Amino acid sequence: MANIPRFSTALILSTCVFLQAQTADTKKPAEAEETPLTLPGAESIPFKKVDDGDLLLHVIEPKDAKASEKRACLVAFFGGGWTSGTPEKSIGWAKWASKLGMVGIAPDYRTKSRFKTTPEDCVADGRSALRWIQDHAAELGIDPAKIVVLGSSAGGHVGAWTAITDPQHPASDPAPTVQPAALILLWPVTDTSAAGYGGPKRFSNDEARANALSVTARMQTKMPPTLVIHGTADETVKFQNSKDFVAKMTSNGNKCTLVSLEGMPHSPNSSKLGDAGARNKAQISDEATKFLVGLGLATPPKDAGAKSDSDAE
Repeated sequence: MANIPRFSTALILSTCVFLQAQTADTKKPAEAEETPLTLPGAESIPFKKVDDGDLLLHVIEPKDAKASEKRACLVAFFGGGWTSGTPEKSIGWAKWASKLGMVGIAPDYRTKSRFKTTPEDCVADGRSALRWIQDHAAELGIDPAKIVVLGSSAGGHVGAWTAITDPQHPASDPAPTVQPAALILLWPVTDTSAAGYGGPKRFSNDEARANALSVTARMQTKMPPTLVIHGTADETVKFQNSKDFVAKMTSNGNKCTLVSLEGMPHSPNSSKLGDAGARNKAQISDEATKFLVGLGLATPPKDAGAKSDSDAE
């Protein structure tokens, strides 16, 4: 990845100073989220300029990766209702992917709490991230035809929109050059209409905006092979929304599998659930591994117990 620009130490330090000054000026609460400029074990690479600076990709390579290779890649988007979250919540999936012989990438995108932005901006940034990765696949050692997109909750919504090529999408960023090779959607937001997550109230009571960003309504007939995992007792994002999404996918002739986590709430792998959360986390990892290996996009890990350490929400 020698030709890809990195953040210099001076730039990182100057950015930190800027953020500290901004915090002092606005008296930001101590618990407010900060945008990570680096993450342990990852290469942090800017992919998009926004008003407040650069958005970053955090890249994890397999230990045996060679610059000349064209490996499969997993791009993992964090959740948080388009309002909160950072790549710290999805970097675990990037590390997990590296154990399967894939390049793992955890992109950032603008959220309301950090950037005062809208769901449309989140979707635009997700599409920009995938397009940038495709355009720079050679430098990253990635096969652009073997990019898998994963996302949880609102991150699943952002991820699903990377597979929608509609140029009339409200977000003005260019659509990816090709659809992802596959999608892994974890308790995803697929319906943003009045029957789905948030509905118009999450879009300033603008029903047209809410309907325009609904994946189930807006996706084209041909979609990538997709794995959906969802808890049946989810009171945040309705399990029925995933059932409706899968039904439409399969009726259009697409490969789409729904794995139900019986009686489980939103964020079914949360540590707050104790042993049940740990079992769910293992099942989610196992189902995702089986899905990718079945598509020829991943190599079974040497350590059969390799799990994601993601805090996906």
